[in-house]
Formats: sequence, C-alpha cells, structure tokens
Amino acid sequence: MPASANESPRIDIVVPVYGGWHVVEQCLASLETQTVPVRVTVVDDLSPDDTLSRVRARFGDLQIIANEVNRGFAASCNVGIRAGTAEYVLLLNSDVVARPELAATILEAFDAAADPRTGSASPILLDADGTVDSFGITADVTAAGFVRFHGTSVERVSGGPDLLGPYGAAAAYRRAALDDVGLLDENIFMYGEELDLALRLRGAGWRALEVPHVVGTHIGGASTGVESDRQRYLSGFGRGYVMRVYGILRGRHAVRAIFSEAIVSVVRLVARRDSASLRGRRDGWRKGRGVPRRAVPHPGVDDSIGFRRSMAMRQPGYWGEQ
Repeated sequence: MPASANESPRIDIVVPVYGGWHVVEQCLASLETQTVPVRVTVVDDLSPDDTLSRVRARFGDLQIIANEVNRGFAASCNVGIRAGTAEYVLLLNSDVVARPELAATILEAFDAAADPRTGSASPILLDADGTVDSFGITADVTAAGFVRFHGTSVERVSGGPDLLGPYGAAAAYRRAALDDVGLLDENIFMYGEELDLALRLRGAGWRALEVPHVVGTHIGGASTGVESDRQRYLSGFGRGYVMRVYGILRGRHAVRAIFSEAIVSVVRLVARRDSASLRGRRDGWRKGRGVPRRAVPHPGVDDSIGFRRSMAMRQPGYWGEQ
C-alpha cells in the first residue's frame, strides 16, 4: 500500500524507468498491493516513448521524478534514493512484478537480524519461467561478479558461493549504510553498479543478509534487451571499470584476471564476431583512470571460486546443472 501524505513508511521503493510501459505498469500496479506502507518513487530517465505520460496518468499519486537528460540506471537510482527519508531503501527494476509481501519480507528480515551493521538484504527473484532469476550476487578474487542460483529451481537454493550483496533488480539497503559509503557510482551507466556498491559496503564492515523468500518475478530485458549489443557493451564497461578502480591488474591475482578476460573477450570477438564487450571493457578501463583506488574486501569476495569454476559460472546453464 502506498503511504499516505501523513505516514512515514519504513521503506522507500525506488523504481528507475526507461520506457517499456507494458512492464512498468505491471511493476507499479504490483506495488499498490503491498501489505505494509511504502513510499514509491518513480524516476523516469528520459524515456524514449510515452511511458512518463502514462505513469503520470495511471499512477499520479506516486512520487514521480523526470530526469531532463538520460543519466543512466545508477544515477537514476541515486536520484530516487535522495528523494526519500525512510530507514530502508529498495531499488526495484521496472520489469519486476512484486508479490504483495515484498516490502514486509524485507523489513522482517532486517528486524530479525537485529544487527545494526546489516547493510543490505538479498531476496529471491524468480524468472518468468518459474526458475530462480537471482538470489544476490557473489564475486571471485578478481572482483568478477556472478548472479547466484540463476536458472535453478527454488527447491535447490541452498549453500552455494558466499553472498557479497544484492542483485540490482531487487536490492535492499539500510539507509545508514548508504550514508556511510556513498550511493551508486554514477560513472557506471548500468551493469556492475550493484557489484561496486556491495564491494564498498563489505569493505566498510557492513554485512550482507540472505532473505530466502521469493518476493517477485523478473520479466527481464525491459530497457536494453536480452543480450543486446548495448547490454554486452555496458556489462563490459562495468567490468573494465571495476578492474581498474579496484587495482585488479596490480594485485596478486593479475595473471588470473588477464587470462580470464582474454578468454571471454577472444571467444566473443572470434567465435561470435562480437566486439561490444571488448569495447566496453576498454572504455570502462579508461573511465576508471583517476578514480581513487578501492580495496577488494576480505571477507567479502569468495576465494573458494577458483579459475575453472569462475569460467564455468559465466555460462548461462551453470546453475541449472548443479
């Protein structure tokens, strides 16, 4: 239930939007059914279609902010975060259909943890086919990030690699933790911003919490398209940026990182004739020049993810085979 003007909800839900009214409508309608008061902030990132006018017409009671220029996912999330004041913040993709208990589940998990140093919470999202879309993210020692349990069944979600932090499609944070380490890095337009934030939170001593409950369904691909050229470029950009900012090629895992990135880039370039991810890595690396170096957190990354496993985890069917 959206909070009334006189209510002070405990959780702000920020929904960045860039077109795709057919899924945005489903997302926002699902937030009207929440079982606890929430404040929903929609941040339109200069949608290329009539989504903004449709949102205003259909959901005019929500807080709606329209960017004057296309700023990207990370920046739009930050606009929404700054517009709220609640103790907790949930960043929700506009192509996620939430269950009515989403907000209540997040709040109950933070409360049950009873730990003021719990900085983030990662619930389970389903894919449209009923398999797991995500249960947070993990990272290896080269700061390469992976979505946990993607493609497996809910019944098989247990154990697995260490949780680093939330997956960006449904990422919950304690506002105090964000005040401590800063918001999403706006140098990353999209893809990799939640990985960087998770690394910074864990490096500052904030804990990540698993929430083993399904809270919604991620339709996917609303803004950039599933495995589009744009998506591959932006993913590569985030990887190149993180590698430079975290000094991966200057650390003791540099050889492994170089070898891994060479394999990924060459396979895409030669076998698939796809240069998007390589160009993204190049541009992300350049963007990281001059950015103050950050430390890879230990604990935080999962040092049990060896080279072979990290390469396997890059394959789309990895979790379904486990």
